[in-house]
Amino acid sequence: MANIKSAQKRIATSEKKTQRNRMVKSEINTSIKKFKAAVSGREFDLADELLKVVFADLDSAATNNTMHKNKAARNKANLSKMLFAAKNKKK
Repeated sequence: MANIKSAQKRIATSEKKTQRNRMVKSEINTSIKKFKAAVSGREFDLADELLKVVFADLDSAATNNTMHKNKAARNKANLSKMLFAAKNKKK
């Protein structure tokens, strides 16, 4: 344990940030799982709505430095491709 008061404060703030980041990442993973379930279930209207939610979550995480902006962009691109491929496979 740190002896210096400022180091103790940094530990406390670091733990708060870690908890917040875990919560945000968990929310993103949950929304991605819901989206993938909708795509695999061929519920494309629901998948379109969930994709908007996932995009908002990813953009928010990238803006707040919870996730790197390039990782967020890569995830968005991959999820869009998944939905587009599933819709075209339907036809």
